[in-house]
Amino acid sequence: MFKNALVYRMERWDAPSLTDIDSRLATAPFVACGATQPESSGFIPPRGDKHAALVESVGGQIVLRICTETKAVPGGVVKTQVQAELDKIEAETGHRPKGKRAKEVKEAVVHALMPRAFPKRSETLVWIDPIGQVVWVGAGSVKKADAVVTRLIELLGTSSGGLKLSLIQTELAPATAMAHWLQSQEAPSGFSIDRDCELKQPDSEKATVRYARHTLDIAEVGEHIAQGKLPTQLALTWAGRVSFVLTEALTLKKIELLDVVLEGAGVDAANQGRNEGGFEADVAIATGELRQLLPALVEALGGLHVRQPAAPAADANDPAAATAAATASGASPQSAASVAPWDEAAAVD
Repeated sequence: MFKNALVYRMERWDAPSLTDIDSRLATAPFVACGATQPESSGFIPPRGDKHAALVESVGGQIVLRICTETKAVPGGVVKTQVQAELDKIEAETGHRPKGKRAKEVKEAVVHALMPRAFPKRSETLVWIDPIGQVVWVGAGSVKKADAVVTRLIELLGTSSGGLKLSLIQTELAPATAMAHWLQSQEAPSGFSIDRDCELKQPDSEKATVRYARHTLDIAEVGEHIAQGKLPTQLALTWAGRVSFVLTEALTLKKIELLDVVLEGAGVDAANQGRNEGGFEADVAIATGELRQLLPALVEALGGLHVRQPAAPAADANDPAAATAAATASGASPQSAASVAPWDEAAAVD
């Protein structure tokens, strides 16, 4: 279902009905790029059938799919054509265009070449978990995921509060936690460390060390961390059921359901996890596993980072007010790890 994913927490959403969601998505369907259009995106049926609905619900889990098409002219071709145009103008007028005029020439060249550019399409799966109050976006970068989230907010927000999403943040930065796990050679409860890792020096040189299919319980890894390198990627397996690569940005990459999950669900593991039961079975299996993985991962990273409200101004002559202000400012905060990951009552904007 997902190869890569970023997870957003629902801070607010007055959920419309499935029929309403489908009608809203229908206002922004995917349409291929026009002759001179560099990019186009819109919603397509997540089931893959041309005339199916634009939203699907499986066991209360909502699934959408966005298709994006881009057209780009090779930079080398543009450069050659621009130079030819500038040479031509210089020969005719005696002056070589510069600055704004040269930019206009380049834009005209790109516009003329765009109809001959080959389009490239990509699809992004979106899973809305109303029970867990999170949204999974099947993207490997924050930039791409944020573009999808912006689209969702535009279409699915309502006049009575709208949709508000924020990237999940944990008390421990992933890089800090991964460094501790590697140095101590001890994975968090329920997880195991696999054989892929990337360590990077957080300075201008960005010195990088990568381990691929290599045991990581060696002193050399700890020495790199002691020298200041931080893990930016680390391969993990949860409960022997799901493997993935955790990044410093809390992105999950190379997500894979393992054989024990697929065979237990009656799936042919040799057939790349495809279930003969079709779309519903695939969604049910994947969401069932990932809904358990996410709280375990958040707990391993110290729990959700909960923003606290600004402390009210304290009256120096009022001890009770001063005590209340100190409490609100976090003088005696509740441990984030002790808060249930999706306890909306504990989340404060």
